Amino acid sequence: MRPAFSPRAPAAMPLAILTLTLAGLGLVGATSGYSHFVIALVALTVVAGTGLNVLLGLAGLISFGHAGFYAVGAYTSAILTLKGVSFWAALPAAAALSGLVGAALAVPAMRVRGPYLAMVTIAFGFLVEHALIEGGDLTGGQNGLVAAAPPSLFGQTFGERELALLAVLAAGLSLYGFHRLRDARLGRAMRAVRDADVAAASLGFDPVRVKTAAFAISAALTGLAGAVLPPLMLFIAPSSFPFSQSILFVLSVVVGGAGTVLGPLFGALVTVLLPEALAGLAEYRLLFFGLTTLVVLWLVPAGLVGSLARLLPRGGAAPAPASGAGAPAFLRRAEREALAVEGLGIAFGGIRAADGVAFAAPPGAVTSVIGPNGAGKTTVLNMVSGFYRPSAGTIRLGSRDLAGAPAHAVARAGIARTYQTTRLFGSLSVIENVTLARAPGRLLRRAGPEDRAEAAALLAFVGYAGALDRPAAELAHVDRRLVEIARALAGAPRVLLLDEPAAGLARADTDRLGTLLRRIAACGIAVILVEHDMPLVMGVSDRILVMDAGRPIAWGPPAEIRRNPAVLRAYLGAADTPARPRAEPWTGPADPVLAAHGLRAGYGAAPVLDGIALAVRPGEAVALLGSNGAGKSTAMRALAGLLRPVEGSIVLADAAIGALPAHAVARLGLALVPEGRQVFPELTVVENIRLGAWSRSGSRDGRVDPAEVEALLDRFPRLRERAESRAGLLSGGEQQMLAIARGMMARPRILLLDEPSLGLAPAIINDLYAVVAELRDRGTTILIVDQMAALALTVADRGYVLEQGRVAASGTAAELRADAGLEAAYLGAA
Repeated sequence: MRPAFSPRAPAAMPLAILTLTLAGLGLVGATSGYSHFVIALVALTVVAGTGLNVLLGLAGLISFGHAGFYAVGAYTSAILTLKGVSFWAALPAAAALSGLVGAALAVPAMRVRGPYLAMVTIAFGFLVEHALIEGGDLTGGQNGLVAAAPPSLFGQTFGERELALLAVLAAGLSLYGFHRLRDARLGRAMRAVRDADVAAASLGFDPVRVKTAAFAISAALTGLAGAVLPPLMLFIAPSSFPFSQSILFVLSVVVGGAGTVLGPLFGALVTVLLPEALAGLAEYRLLFFGLTTLVVLWLVPAGLVGSLARLLPRGGAAPAPASGAGAPAFLRRAEREALAVEGLGIAFGGIRAADGVAFAAPPGAVTSVIGPNGAGKTTVLNMVSGFYRPSAGTIRLGSRDLAGAPAHAVARAGIARTYQTTRLFGSLSVIENVTLARAPGRLLRRAGPEDRAEAAALLAFVGYAGALDRPAAELAHVDRRLVEIARALAGAPRVLLLDEPAAGLARADTDRLGTLLRRIAACGIAVILVEHDMPLVMGVSDRILVMDAGRPIAWGPPAEIRRNPAVLRAYLGAADTPARPRAEPWTGPADPVLAAHGLRAGYGAAPVLDGIALAVRPGEAVALLGSNGAGKSTAMRALAGLLRPVEGSIVLADAAIGALPAHAVARLGLALVPEGRQVFPELTVVENIRLGAWSRSGSRDGRVDPAEVEALLDRFPRLRERAESRAGLLSGGEQQMLAIARGMMARPRILLLDEPSLGLAPAIINDLYAVVAELRDRGTTILIVDQMAALALTVADRGYVLEQGRVAASGTAAELRADAGLEAAYLGAA
């Protein structure tokens, strides 16, 4: 529902609104009788639709209960005028009361999302309807209220013609107000929360406050539209505001184009005039109306205005200044405060994700936090940035303890961050993303030309050389990274948290990123880097904290970390691993059962694999190794059909599978045991195992030989003890064994194991690898990815080492264990 972008639109839009308003006024003057009533209904639907457009088009929140606000406004106006209050005083009172009700509704509505939010608003609509029925003398109950004498102004009584003129003026003003709101800081904050509420919180915006403001403004406009109904209709009753009225409001926004200024106008023309035109069809009227609406949405899913705007040529986009400029003056910190973390810990359901974490990040320095998968690095960043509340420890920025403060408060204190997957506000332009962050959290601050100039200078400083007015959703991956860093710096933070900024970048881009990080630190900012690219970490860091299984295991300069035995053990596994190697060297057929040639794949614009080639032969165990972010799991997803390759071929048992979906690949004999186990938590252990046979021909009718299940339970004694337990209640190690058993139930030609040891205790890992060795000895073909390289090579016959999405080395397990390049792939060159 993102509107098409056009830089020329802000200048032309007020003129278009004025022209359409004058045309509406002229139409009222040129018509008479019932036409005035229809025109007034169209105009009031525009006002109510514009209100809903604030909620749906800007904030991204759906409401099927806006007829309730319509009724609140109508009854407030009717009751006040019946008690002698002027109609002109009743109008703002109706809008204000509706706005307050909308803000109150936002409190429970903000606790839910998606269909549950829709259900809350539907319940609100029914609640209002029944409250009006039970309202007694105040509301007239089921009988409703007869409007007071028609309003007058300066001696002029307002009949249908005058009320139609009033409604058209209100529609024009509401469209202009939406235009101003959309481009104001509050409107951009709404769009930011819609696009990425977590990132908006990290800029200091409170998503709850922003969404509450959207609800209040939306309800106030809808209530204002309802306030004009009593003198227009002369009689109102609860039946005047059915649930179908809420549906029509939603349709007017969606059909016209959610988020566009003129969308509610064209949507109202369709939803009001079309039923009028079909009135002669009697009982078939709603059927034709519904079909017509479906056709419109099918042909123009972005709405009438949204789809038309995409066809129009865009205005010229302003270019960015030359990249590589010096740091803007506002970025240089005069006061320098260090971030100190002491004894930080957090648990999730009894599992200690972080425990006893302590480090100091001085200003002007780069402090890195590294560790294997599941070490707790991002968890620490989430606690420091306020997205997780720690159960123990302190987080001090200067003299302030920020432990437990919400994310928006942490951001306002001077801590900014980026994310593993970039979270730009896609519906905003590049320059709008950055200017929005210039004053963290201030909704009513007006952006001036100096903000745009400073944002442009900041984008040049980080190396962005593209167009400033380009929508962020259209940026290439490397530009998205740079813009996100610029946005994080826009608020002049004291501390900058970077979560895997090099992910998906080419080597040259990563090198430029390293230079940028040193330049940022030189401004007096404390930079905290979580990264898997070891050459980058070792090249830019002043101090490094190494974590493993949620606990810090080493702290010091890069040279010391590079030689630390505990760090080597965490990344490569213990040298004295208890896993059992093959008794005799593997010998088997030369033709591979699974092969990849020139494989390139990635996520969106982010390339991950760059022309890798590998082969696994029948009965062979092959390890796929490399540091975090090297592309191992991406390769497994591509081989399994979960990720469509961009180039190259994948062959399974002489069949090309690169273009096949995952379920078709599984039926050809490839079974993936994914990272994180992904068992079916509500099913029992036995039910999970039986589902593993689904990909086998003839087993999709649910008939599975019980002897097969028994054989697998014999192979995994831990699972036999929990056979009838729900899988979600198993321990992590038991779930991993269940995932392998489920994969074996498919009788696969090849079994892919993705990070089987991730997050498991050492004793469980030993048991798990004993099972892997047994499967290998029984002739199961295995391709295994594991963060513990030494452990994987013990059970493997051969291996491949990935670096930056390429195969950097390959050979027998013995050759790779003796290769110094393996250590360099994980911790960077010495």
